[in-house]
Amino acid sequence: MIDLYTAGTPNGHKASCTLEELGLDYEVHPINLGAGEQKSDAFLAMNPNGRIPVINDREADDLVVFESGAIMIYLAEKTGRLLPSDTQGRSRTMQWLMFQMGGIGPMMGQANVFFRYFPEKIQPAIDRYQHETRRLFEVLDRRLAESEWLADDYSIADIANWCWVRTYKWSGVSREGLEHLDRWMGVMKEKPGLQKGVQVPEANESLLEDKQAADKFAENARKMLQT
Repeated sequence: MIDLYTAGTPNGHKASCTLEELGLDYEVHPINLGAGEQKSDAFLAMNPNGRIPVINDREADDLVVFESGAIMIYLAEKTGRLLPSDTQGRSRTMQWLMFQMGGIGPMMGQANVFFRYFPEKIQPAIDRYQHETRRLFEVLDRRLAESEWLADDYSIADIANWCWVRTYKWSGVSREGLEHLDRWMGVMKEKPGLQKGVQVPEANESLLEDKQAADKFAENARKMLQT
């Protein structure tokens, strides 16, 4: 059994979607980010950086793993799935995983900060991160024009990028005209494991339609920016 400490964010969903796709047994421990539970002594003992997600693999002598990308790699290696064992395949998968971790995630995260969370609207900052996110989407689109999946075979690289790209509306970024990215997104969202994974620890799909829920989410995000 694996303990998953998480919240309903793209990084949290990277872990839960991977667990679901691999069919692993896990127990969810929701972390209330707005209440600062990720800064508690108990949580910091697992992740000194005070960020979700974190897993504890009870079957491996209570091995604790933090950082979403590291969790995905660990789970893939544990099961021998979603990460090729040959040198070229593994390298290709890791490259596109790092593309998400070093590009898609940080740029969309900053777009969220300036577009959604800051009380004052700093338009040059909004433009900077939205434009860069769109550029990265175009990189994905070009790759997916030549390959069904980001790393030839379906892998943790696809899961990681999808968990972030699917939230493009929250970042205020357009996917218009990116037909290959759209094709891939459509295939990804039909995967049962991914459908389940993005409901962990709770569904938050209504943020764009429910202004009250969106405002509350943004308020909690602003609190986290100050800690």
